[in-house]
Amino acid sequence: MSRTDFSAIHALLQLYFDGLYHSDTRRLAQVFHPQALYATAAGEKPIIWRLQEYFPVVDARPAPAASQQPRTDRVLAIELVGPVTALAKVQCSIAPKQFIDLLTLICLDGRWQIISKVFHFDTT
Repeated sequence: MSRTDFSAIHALLQLYFDGLYHSDTRRLAQVFHPQALYATAAGEKPIIWRLQEYFPVVDARPAPAASQQPRTDRVLAIELVGPVTALAKVQCSIAPKQFIDLLTLICLDGRWQIISKVFHFDTT
């Protein structure tokens, strides 16, 4: 992975973490491709959504920042699969859930974007 790709992906992931922590879909819209997929099989039933279904959930929930929840954001791995495709494995928390997110990224017009978010969570 080039330093440019690594730096751009790492900056994207920081904006992603900030968007989640502040429940800020304007920030999240900057990192997700408009047609991105959001999916999990954790919980009572599988969820497979597009952003228009996911963002209202983020908008409606109290921001972890508002209650000063500790941040557990961490990049576990970034793998460049090809010149325009990457995979990031990250962790974060929104109490009472601890998340591991698998983020598939694509680079379009020189900009990295999340095209899919598949995740698992545990409740503490």
